[in-house]
Amino acid sequence: MSSALTDLFPFPIVQAPMAGGVSVPQLAAAVSEAGGLGFLAAGYKTADGMYQEIKQLRGLTGRPFGVNLFMPQPEHAESGAVELYAHQLAGEAAWYETELGDPDSGRDDGYDAKLAVLLDNPVAVVSFHFGVPTREVLDSLRRAGTLTLVTATTAEEALAVERAGADAVIAQGVEAGGHQGTHRDIAENDGAGIGLLSLIGQIRETVGIPVVAAGGIMRGSQIAAVLAAGASAAQLGTAFLATPESGAADIHKQALTNPLFVRTELTRAFSGRPARGLVNRFLREHGPYAPAAYPEVHHLTSPLRKAAAKAGDAQGMALWSGQGHRMARELPAGQLVETLVEELAAASTALSTKAETERGDGR
Repeated sequence: MSSALTDLFPFPIVQAPMAGGVSVPQLAAAVSEAGGLGFLAAGYKTADGMYQEIKQLRGLTGRPFGVNLFMPQPEHAESGAVELYAHQLAGEAAWYETELGDPDSGRDDGYDAKLAVLLDNPVAVVSFHFGVPTREVLDSLRRAGTLTLVTATTAEEALAVERAGADAVIAQGVEAGGHQGTHRDIAENDGAGIGLLSLIGQIRETVGIPVVAAGGIMRGSQIAAVLAAGASAAQLGTAFLATPESGAADIHKQALTNPLFVRTELTRAFSGRPARGLVNRFLREHGPYAPAAYPEVHHLTSPLRKAAAKAGDAQGMALWSGQGHRMARELPAGQLVETLVEELAAASTALSTKAETERGDGR
């Protein structure tokens, strides 16, 4: 990775920006203070809400941190499909004694306003999800002293990231929890995601910019593996979701290791875009029928998800989680970074020792 980015944080550990209230300032500060790169998630917040969290985070740490933005989404959803899904969810609304949300509550997530805040009050790093910003946006952030990262789920998407002028690409494997950062949401591609190690290799052979690996990483040995595969750092989300500093609901944290939830699945049930979560009742019942309609479905189900969380009903919540969820550890975020660094060092030493032994044996 370019020294400009690696100089920001001593250890190759990036805390994934998890929207929906998980990546709060306390979590980002703890990770940055421990030598990783903490991140705030601006998704689903107002521009002012994002700014207030940045101010709060700056009061907690003087170390660098990042902010993640969602790209505005094109209008491609069929209103009839959304209306049909709303009709299907009527029973859920009655059960949780709430109204369904307005599917037409906005498509751009306040993108321009948030960019304006970040240009006036620059942070060290800004990353983008669900698409590629224009070269003009990336250049303006660079002039403000901000480094930029963009998520890609294929080598072709990574090439688009490089051509736009981003400083690095986040290679998001299909193992990752939460939303897949595909640049174009095409229903026909559902289930065609690429595993992280294969994706790193394909992207490394396609682009010359640094790669940050994301997807199912829970241990220092896995960080060592993605570094050996060509990544310059690892981004971990689910691993930090269970920490006390995380803003996730306690019932969500507990579900990660609850034997009731044995696997994860990519679903459109909660948002209309493919996202990986623990398989629960809502996902099973509605996932097969959810349309490709983001953010319409996200707005539609928002009151249901909030009501389920308030009722302590994990079966109605979006329990976003990566495939490594059963390996979650309830450690303070700073201690988790320290543990990951120790595991990474041990794994790296083991790899070096093995390589030296093989050389000595003439292999």
